[in-house]
Amino acid sequence: MLKFGSKSDVTVVHRATIRLFDDNEIIYCDFQPQDKGRYILEYVCKQLNILEMDYFGLRYVDKERERHWLDLAKTAIKQVKDMHEILLCFRVKFYPPDPLRLKEEITRYQVYQQLKRDLLYGRLCCSPSEAALLVACIVQSELGDYDPEIHEGNYISEHKLLKTQTPTIEEKAMELHQTQLKEFTPEQAETYFLKIASQLDTYAVDPHPVKDPDKGTQLHLGINHCGILTFQDSRKTQHFRWPEVQKINFEGKMFIVHVTISEDVRTKKKHLVGYKCPTATNCRHVWRCAIEQMLFFTLPRASDAPVVSGGSIFSWGYKFKYTGRTEREVLEEAGPLRKEEPPIQRCQTTCLRRKASSVPATPSTPSQDLVEIRYSSLPRSCHSAGLDGTGMLEGGAGVPLSSPYCPDNTLPLLETVSEDQEILARRNNVGQHEGEVNDYYFRDSFDHSSSESQLLDASGKPHSRSVTPVPKMQKLQNSKLSLQQQQQQHRHQGARRAAAGKLRHRSLHIIRIFIPAFMLTITVLFIVTILVFETDTTLFNSLRKTPEMVALKSQYYIPIKEFLRTKLGLF
Repeated sequence: MLKFGSKSDVTVVHRATIRLFDDNEIIYCDFQPQDKGRYILEYVCKQLNILEMDYFGLRYVDKERERHWLDLAKTAIKQVKDMHEILLCFRVKFYPPDPLRLKEEITRYQVYQQLKRDLLYGRLCCSPSEAALLVACIVQSELGDYDPEIHEGNYISEHKLLKTQTPTIEEKAMELHQTQLKEFTPEQAETYFLKIASQLDTYAVDPHPVKDPDKGTQLHLGINHCGILTFQDSRKTQHFRWPEVQKINFEGKMFIVHVTISEDVRTKKKHLVGYKCPTATNCRHVWRCAIEQMLFFTLPRASDAPVVSGGSIFSWGYKFKYTGRTEREVLEEAGPLRKEEPPIQRCQTTCLRRKASSVPATPSTPSQDLVEIRYSSLPRSCHSAGLDGTGMLEGGAGVPLSSPYCPDNTLPLLETVSEDQEILARRNNVGQHEGEVNDYYFRDSFDHSSSESQLLDASGKPHSRSVTPVPKMQKLQNSKLSLQQQQQQHRHQGARRAAAGKLRHRSLHIIRIFIPAFMLTITVLFIVTILVFETDTTLFNSLRKTPEMVALKSQYYIPIKEFLRTKLGLF
């Protein structure tokens, strides 16, 4: 296969900075331009000794501050090429419906770490009593049993475990820690935490801010293993389960869900429900998240995944092909994943944070070392600013859920980590070394050819190759060979000209066909649009009320119409 680009691209090495659930824990991964996103995820999971990697993903924020999941099937550098520093965040992408069904304890521990972040940044909304019980589980797991000689006074107030942490919740959590959770092992406390958290309405929900297009009210859209949910003031208002969802698409800023709802035992009615997102890019992100969640939790096999189309011609279309395994494939994997699970080094510090030394540092190459960057070396870090490690507010695209335990919207955006200087120095050293090697071979070939250009006669004196006598017959043969070579060159040039002429003719033919077809399509669409929006025919009443046509009229048709009216005096 032909590959275009500089030969030096093969030696280019990119470095990605991956933040773990604790922002102090950072892994560096060096990858080449041809490596796909799966390579980086597999590398991180290898460092963390995770085999059930299907539930995890890598998130990043583009230059427009929009969040994205790194596509594992596409080249990594093409997705993050606009980032000055390649900063990725290791997160749980597909929350398991029942975390206790995960096969390995180390995977359950990573999900527990993610839910701790969700609780801290307000994504896991709950009542005060539930919040106190979850806090007590964290304290029991990471501080152990209550010891009156060590745990004096309000020992929970020293630790930030909730967004809004009141003395009442702290007192209730201390009571539960001293009585109900006494003698719980860290694994038992974490299991209890997972059991409680997985039953909450906001479990596995990454809330996206949307608006009801009819009422104009502010909502939050959540997507998880159950389906599509909407929240208003942390209260669940709608829930469309995956069996009810027939299709998901988008039109501009409008996220559209096609659902079939059973009104009674015999009749089912189709509904179109639309939600307006802040931007068109955010709408595409929500659509892709919904498609991935639906396919992961509903498909029996990943090979059954179709190529899903998102938008229409007015949003330039958007296609997505699911890759990887589905949840059913992961659960059907028989037997234990390995003979002996790796040990888990849990946090034993008073700040309730795991040290980076607990992460197994077993890089495959010396350049991919596990590096711990101290808290002070991170500019405007997440813990001090109240942000998710992805660089956005944990509430989703900068607007979190409103709840007594959810963050407000007055926090700054996260700045990316400074680019590592070591990789730049290594690149410069590689470039200098390559220059020296190429220069060495150039000098060697030059010296070698110079020595061959000198011939010795019988007396041992050197003669130039140009004055060496040549017999007449040899001259004649050389002239014949040169004539044949010229004829062959002429034939090759003629063939190339003919091929180039055919290619130009074919290109012109395609252009002649494409331009009239394109103009005809635009004309037909223009006429149909005017008929739908400018006539009062009852035939188009149902069509006008669809979310797609409402979005088309408000976002495209009316602005174009007003422009033509003011500038050209039409209509």
